[in-house]
Amino acid sequence: MSLKRYQNELVVFLAFLLMLGAFLYKNGQRSSQQEEAARTAQAVSDFKEVVTLKKVWADKKTGKKVEKLKGLVPASKVKWSRKSRKVTAVYEGLSAKELNKLITGILNLPVVIRQLDIKKTGPSYHVEFKCKW
Repeated sequence: MSLKRYQNELVVFLAFLLMLGAFLYKNGQRSSQQEEAARTAQAVSDFKEVVTLKKVWADKKTGKKVEKLKGLVPASKVKWSRKSRKVTAVYEGLSAKELNKLITGILNLPVVIRQLDIKKTGPSYHVEFKCKW
């Protein structure tokens, strides 16, 4: 008998529990959709970056651009060695202005820098540079 007495309250309680469960499910689904959308946007961004980098690294003119490093400073200060896609260069007696020009040129190239040693001796600089592409 007591169950019949509280029958309406039980129905309301069960409806409230069902509504609470639906609300929690909806929030869970919404957050998972947002996470998936963010993951997809990141994947698309990464893919675009990879395509752009492949275009830069596949450039056939990179060798010519690297050769321009040879002409940034006077030839008497440069020891240059190029073997296929690898360059070894030693610059000696560079002024600060020549060093800045050289480093800017190096950093603007799409190459893998294997070694870059800069040593200051008095007012001049000594640079050893190895790269490949």
